[in-house]
Amino acid sequence: MAAQQTLHAVNGIDIETLQGTISAIKNDPGLAKCRFHVHNKWIDGNHNRTTITSFYGAKEEQPHKHPFEIDCDEPAILAGEDGGANPVEHLLNSLAGCLTTSMVAHAAVRDIHIQELESQVEGDIDLRGFLGLAEDVPKGYTNIRVKFKVKADVENMERLKRLAEYSPTFNTLIAGTKVDVSVEPK
Repeated sequence: MAAQQTLHAVNGIDIETLQGTISAIKNDPGLAKCRFHVHNKWIDGNHNRTTITSFYGAKEEQPHKHPFEIDCDEPAILAGEDGGANPVEHLLNSLAGCLTTSMVAHAAVRDIHIQELESQVEGDIDLRGFLGLAEDVPKGYTNIRVKFKVKADVENMERLKRLAEYSPTFNTLIAGTKVDVSVEPK
């Protein structure tokens, strides 16, 4: 069976579906409450694997079409086997993906057409903090830079920058969030 053609798409976003979701949430704000969850399992050394099968949204568990597996490891210089991007690289990937998705989707509902979009994301970490070698050095990123190159009408560049700021990942990073960690016997 051929894929159903979208009647009205902007930036590859099905506007009818997105507007339907927005309308449904306006009518029932409880539909907006989501809980995303992953399962991670240590493999060996610095190698671990995260599996993502579903998320909670629209008041029920929503299965993905298929499970996603994401491997994390460290490069050899940090005693890893380089079997996957390291966790801080995954964080940059998450930020890049979320900023891009936010920009493209919000532009679509505002009828701002984007022909091409790419980004370069880099962050600075001083490993002395992570390795416990210096108490006064942060354990994570101290600065992250994101540079977008966008092919769209020049007069929309500042609007596109503001639209990217709807990104949940961006907002979590700049505002911080409470993280509860528990450890219990298996």
